[in-house]
Amino acid sequence: MSGRRLQWWFVGPALALLVLFNVFPLLFNVVLSFTNAELVGAEREFVGGANYARVFSDPRFAEAIRRTAAFVALAVSIELALGFTLALSIRREFRGKALLLTALLVPMMLSPAVIGLFWNLILNGNYGILNQILGALGLPEPQWLTDRDWKFTSVLLIDVWMWTPFMMLISLAGLNSIPATLYEAAQVDRASAWTVFRRITLPLCAPLLGLAVLLRATDALKQFDLVMATTGPNDKSTETLSTLLYQVVFRDGKLALGSAYACLVLVLVIAVATAFTRYLEGLNRRPA
Repeated sequence: MSGRRLQWWFVGPALALLVLFNVFPLLFNVVLSFTNAELVGAEREFVGGANYARVFSDPRFAEAIRRTAAFVALAVSIELALGFTLALSIRREFRGKALLLTALLVPMMLSPAVIGLFWNLILNGNYGILNQILGALGLPEPQWLTDRDWKFTSVLLIDVWMWTPFMMLISLAGLNSIPATLYEAAQVDRASAWTVFRRITLPLCAPLLGLAVLLRATDALKQFDLVMATTGPNDKSTETLSTLLYQVVFRDGKLALGSAYACLVLVLVIAVATAFTRYLEGLNRRPA
């Protein structure tokens, strides 16, 4: 058997599964978005771009984009700041570092749906442990999951708790990749701590930090699990693009319209990923 044929024997099954479970559903979704298909009932007919016109004229779509963008910007920024700060704090060796790292990484290893149910108990306005602690300290006890003004903050809080360890892990990898000789040279030159951070630490960590932001931003744009498990998909104050898509398909039964929403969400994710990829390529081409 020739080498090329052997390669296809190894790669072929993986390519077949990729086409079956990724490419075909994607193409079928695009085709559906140009029809009037419903979840139950009527036959499919071609309607052109009518579904996309309905999406862009729907005020819920614009509101969901604004809310999703706000969630992504706040969540990723806070997670990056906290994660990088934690990485700076624990980058040096100390007793119990392995145990501490394991404990910090636990949240990102759990299922988002399980975490949402877990935090439902913590944030419960009547018997939640968080309000019990706040009450013991004489502080206000918000209704985290029922007060419209606090629902978005609650989902944001849970996401930050869950994904800050991911940012910390990537930041720690970036910090550990910086040669110690650079810090030794800076110490010989009597550079201040701020100068070392600005001229050495931050620039050399920037590519990995950019990658971490890219991964988290594209994932946060599709936020669904936490919202579903905490406030539900029908709550206006936490309605993201993914939960709006869920409503359109499973509550209203508009399969074709939901496919149009899904295509636009995909385009949005690709646009964000492309922008960050260009940024990372620019960092790699930058002269040392």
